Amino acid sequence: MKPVGIEAINVYCGETYVDVPTLFAARQLDDSRIDNLMMARKSVALHCEDAVSFAVNAAKPIVDALSEEERGRIELLIVGTESGVDFGKSLATYVHDHLGLPRSCRLFETKQACYSGTAATQMAAAVVAASPFDGAKALVISSDVARPVPHTYVEPSQGAGAVAMLISDQPVVASFDRGANGFHSYEVMDTCRPDPEAEAGDVDLSLLTYIDCLKSSFTDYARKVEGADLVDSFDLLAMHTPFPGMVKGAHRAVLRKLKRMSPQAVEDDFAARLSAAVEYPRQVGNIYAGTVFLALASTIDNAVIDRERRVGIFSYGSGCSSEFYSAVVTPESQRAVRAMGIRQALDDRYELSVPEYDELLTATAELKFGARDFTFDLDRFPQITKARFGGGTSRPRLVLEAVRNYHREYVWLGDGR
Repeated sequence: MKPVGIEAINVYCGETYVDVPTLFAARQLDDSRIDNLMMARKSVALHCEDAVSFAVNAAKPIVDALSEEERGRIELLIVGTESGVDFGKSLATYVHDHLGLPRSCRLFETKQACYSGTAATQMAAAVVAASPFDGAKALVISSDVARPVPHTYVEPSQGAGAVAMLISDQPVVASFDRGANGFHSYEVMDTCRPDPEAEAGDVDLSLLTYIDCLKSSFTDYARKVEGADLVDSFDLLAMHTPFPGMVKGAHRAVLRKLKRMSPQAVEDDFAARLSAAVEYPRQVGNIYAGTVFLALASTIDNAVIDRERRVGIFSYGSGCSSEFYSAVVTPESQRAVRAMGIRQALDDRYELSVPEYDELLTATAELKFGARDFTFDLDRFPQITKARFGGGTSRPRLVLEAVRNYHREYVWLGDGR
């Protein structure tokens, strides 16, 4: 049985961020809740960025690193998102075009709240595993851009970002444990997006559902994998991270229930196996479909990986669907992830003042879902765009320039054009 997993992974979390404690103060929120949130910064999309541009910007370094022959082996493209731009036309069509992928390629979009990226990944892994051809590849991208809800306690955690992964039979970054998958799903109204510009739900119900799904999906995993233990079987854990405090609370609740561990033992376990996973989510916020893979990239980039390590991965999507699965990573995995420069990209983002952040939200809201025609003023925020794209750069970025007769038209900035 050939190995299948992640050959390459990259993260794009935008060009700007806002400091979370500063946002709390400006919104006059109770700053005693910051510690429970465990957030430091959150990524913010520019007014001319959307789920398509984020997806392309995440995937471009991976695709550009492939030879023409290797690029021709990409026979599947899936984009997992809950930030779709059309009820019928998949945003994967735009992504496919701007990445220059071959036409001999399946492409589609998946939706199941934050679980859609894992659904796409498992579909891609199955296609690669079943392929009669060596070297078959699939590109999976999880991409979401939040429309923040101002003056609420949800706002500080609503981020923007995309994670791109090349799935193949050369799993340099992570090799999936085949057949080691536990599931737990049922209908619940914890959170939803009833229209493209709003989120609704019950935060307490969402936390309880998340905890239930973590416990129950692992129980299903253990039913299929003989001897599986939530503590002893995994050197590291990476979990869907709406905000790091939610992960810490769920980890505590489940270990107390399944393992009867003391509070100090739970705290020590979190530090040893999960602290690396939440490092990047603390700097980005909730990027929905891609958050579990941001946590995985953060784990590989920041944990001590001096030998082969097994990572337990928990994916959750509101509504709800969940899965617990596992993968093996190595020191080579860490070298490959660190070569992508994810930490540096996060450190290099432009810090928005709160007035700049509010003006950016206003500008973003001007493009309504379903608009027939719209033209962006790409010079509206020169203090940002000139700093990020002026004078040419080695890192061109795709942005949305206009909508003409419903068709989205994109342009590259920062490459001298």
